Amino acid sequence: MALRHAVLAALLDGEYSGYQLAKGFDIGVANFWHALPQQLYAELAKLETEGLVAGREVVQEGRPNKRLFKVTGDGLAEMERFAARAAKPSFIRDDLLVKVQAVDGVAAGPVIEQLTERAAVAEAKTEVLEKLLLRLRGDVAEEEFLRTGERVGPYLTCLRGLAFERETRDWCRRAAALLAGRAAAARGRD
Repeated sequence: MALRHAVLAALLDGEYSGYQLAKGFDIGVANFWHALPQQLYAELAKLETEGLVAGREVVQEGRPNKRLFKVTGDGLAEMERFAARAAKPSFIRDDLLVKVQAVDGVAAGPVIEQLTERAAVAEAKTEVLEKLLLRLRGDVAEEEFLRTGERVGPYLTCLRGLAFERETRDWCRRAAALLAGRAAAARGRD
């Protein structure tokens, strides 16, 4: 998937400035696509040049002017083509997993620390995603929202992100506890 499709998908909710898009990426899209703000601004410029988004300048008093972007008809057609293509399977590429794989041949302490840190990050992301899900559906029960909500795509991707972060948190905690227990047992045998 190209960044362009993630940007187009984020703009389906309405008209946003580059700053607003970057904030939205940090909250709603980051669970499945990471991009730096500079990358988003560069992608918006490319998409505008290609006619997939339209930008307009908004004059602001006492603040710099800003540009707002929205998806064009050509952008929607591009998203249709993208949605119709077969999805490729995803693969995990994670340095921490390489470290866990090698833990039997290296000192476990730093790996345990990193697992603990990753679990804390995943817990924080879990809390953010849970709040986002509540905000997206309002006072509607989840199953009702999934059946009748106007834009269910962002909700579904947040559900996936939430499941991923919960599993990451739980696995990291379990692996750290197991490795700490093994290290303690080894010290007891010495």
